[in-house]
Amino acid sequence: MLLIARFTEAEALVADAKRALSLLLAQPGCRRGLFVRSTETDTWVLTVEFESIAAYRRAMSPFDVRTHVIPFLARADSAEPAAYEVVLEADGDGVREHTSLLAADAGTVRLGEAGGPASAR
Repeated sequence: MLLIARFTEAEALVADAKRALSLLLAQPGCRRGLFVRSTETDTWVLTVEFESIAAYRRAMSPFDVRTHVIPFLARADSAEPAAYEVVLEADGDGVREHTSLLAADAGTVRLGEAGGPASAR
């Protein structure tokens, strides 16, 4: 599971990003994080890798994370999605394909319909 958040703010982000990364990396299942800046525009990107969707959800629940990381992420550009599942992974051992954890109907269930639609479609 990969969290990607884009920011277009001033450099004051660095201190908040450092704290967010410290809090997230202290959580079980958080593998690594990066906070990078574009060399061409005033765009910053935070990426944090988790071993699973469950690890991501657990990492977002401690009090310190909810009071610092969630408000920090709320400052990100919301025009794009922030959570991505890993499909292919490559390292020195080759390329591995991961099984999708998305439900077959993930693109059809609307907000508030997790238990089923209120009326037949």
